[in-house]
Amino acid sequence: MAFFQRHRANLTQGLLWGSLAVVFFTDLKAPVVGTLQRGLLATGLWRPTLPAARPARAGAPRQLPDAPLYTLDGRPTNLRRFAGKVVVMNLWASWCPPCRAEMPALQHLYSQVDTTRVAFVMVSLDEKPDRARRVVEQAGYTFPVFFPAAPLPKVFDTKSIPTTFVLGPDGTVAVRREGMADYDTAEFRAYLQQLAGQ
Repeated sequence: MAFFQRHRANLTQGLLWGSLAVVFFTDLKAPVVGTLQRGLLATGLWRPTLPAARPARAGAPRQLPDAPLYTLDGRPTNLRRFAGKVVVMNLWASWCPPCRAEMPALQHLYSQVDTTRVAFVMVSLDEKPDRARRVVEQAGYTFPVFFPAAPLPKVFDTKSIPTTFVLGPDGTVAVRREGMADYDTAEFRAYLQQLAGQ
């Protein structure tokens, strides 16, 4: 007992550093750091910059980029299947703390919008789909998750994740945001509705 009392400061410091090592050098890093970053998002400082929403003109071509994808359960599909809708496309990965931080807000936004006019395309860049599946299932997310079946078109090139694109019903990129942001705002919901022509 005397040993612990004499070395209390060293033991406390060792325990702290050991705990940090466990968090940062294991699979706990993404959820722990993501939770901390979610707190930062709650401050309202990380919101996407929204240009003026211009709904597609009637009769305008409705062409989305050709992007072969597959679903969480392995079925092939293509981004083009969402032609005529506003598309919120988010590039993310299970190991990315900022990605994990913004996902609860994206889930809430997904539950609030008219999905007959606004499609969510959550594209996981995980090399192993099981990792993305585990994150989605553990958190109870219901938005659709996809994986690239081929390299994504150049319009979606990015050097960082998360990156979120909003495509208008005519396929034009209306918003491109690299880095985390809080999309679950009245302003962003109104922007999506306006872009969809509602």
